[in-house]
Amino acid sequence: MTGLDRTQTPKTRPMPHKRGGLVACLDIGTSKIACMIARLKPSAPSEALRDRTHAVELIGYSQIQSRGMKAGAVIDLGECEQAVRQAVGLAEKMAKVRVESVLLSVSGGRLSGQLVEAAADIRGGAVTPADVSRVTSTGMRHATGEGRTVLHALPVGYTLDGVKGIRDPRGMVAHQFGIDMNVVTCDATVARNLMLAVERCHINVEAMAASPYVAGLSVLTDDEADLGAAVVEMGAGTTTIAVFSGGHFVHAAGFAVGGQHITMDLARGLSATIADAEQIKTLYGTVITGGSDSRELMSVPTAGDEQDLPQIVSRATIANIVKHRAEEVFEMVRDKLKDSPFASEPNGRVVLSGGASQLTGLVELGTQILGRPVRVGRPLGFGRLPNEAKNAAFAVPAGLLVYPQYVHHEHVEPRHTRQQVRTGTGGYFGKVGRWLREGF
Repeated sequence: MTGLDRTQTPKTRPMPHKRGGLVACLDIGTSKIACMIARLKPSAPSEALRDRTHAVELIGYSQIQSRGMKAGAVIDLGECEQAVRQAVGLAEKMAKVRVESVLLSVSGGRLSGQLVEAAADIRGGAVTPADVSRVTSTGMRHATGEGRTVLHALPVGYTLDGVKGIRDPRGMVAHQFGIDMNVVTCDATVARNLMLAVERCHINVEAMAASPYVAGLSVLTDDEADLGAAVVEMGAGTTTIAVFSGGHFVHAAGFAVGGQHITMDLARGLSATIADAEQIKTLYGTVITGGSDSRELMSVPTAGDEQDLPQIVSRATIANIVKHRAEEVFEMVRDKLKDSPFASEPNGRVVLSGGASQLTGLVELGTQILGRPVRVGRPLGFGRLPNEAKNAAFAVPAGLLVYPQYVHHEHVEPRHTRQQVRTGTGGYFGKVGRWLREGF
């Protein structure tokens, strides 16, 4: 087993409450790459989003077609590197700044969250920060299987001598101290190659975060996170899930089926090119079939010889192909949620995000299959987002911009903090090349 398999991906330092800075993020998806650059300024917390300590002012962004990616993982390093360079370059040009480091989302590598309990005897009577770190590290290592790496280690609750519901145990007296934590892992190889594609562009990866978690930070209100909610991030190559309860991120899951599968189904079912199928999905993609749809006809160019006559298909045929795959995705989501703490949240709602969540009728279909209230989530609490970035497709990159305000909730293995260096741009950027090399 390599040294990397049981360690954490890079983690950024928490954002100081009274200081601002520049933050850049990259969401390298299967179909698109989004890069956003923002200025964070200290602000008073709002009622709906109490953990937000900073206002986010977007100063540059780009969205381009992704290359060299499949199911959230790099399959062609050179292609992916070129696409990243292009996306970052466009955002830099708009923001008139140079990006030295980024926050990076992870949607591939079989995302998985595990609730772990760890406990230890307290030697000195009172719980110290070192005790908290020691017990958390033990729990984290216990939850990390071979070939996996930790994206998040988040305490959910503490116990002192068996008494649950302790908010902050530091300084309190007990014989035994315990912790419940959510440890989110992914395949180490997937994380490492994503990072490598970015580092080859001479850009540091300041931190890596699970896509559905940061989507949740972007689209959920505090009430939803407190009462229980599941965020379903519907990308092109993956569908990933984050469950929130009692204000905490308590579970993660994912599978490699997404919007691109609908495109491929349409291409096969209509004998169309992939490009035509994508356009049909974007313009006419719906899971709702009505009486007039069977009578409403359209012509679709046939893949292959240009001499072939276009075929005539009904809107109902298109809707049935889309609906069949969308039902499969929601059934898989339902199965994943059954095995999570969300099963015990009878009133918990489901919030959809990601580009594939924008298909017409998906909310109604999701409500029907999941048996819960469903809505589409859009980035909340961002003052000056351009119109094209206000939709569900930008939930992940928008969430990455607010992520530094939530990092203080997470456990960070000490090894990384010793390696970190201060830069002049207002952030702390880790020397993470070692993390990349360790596994080889």
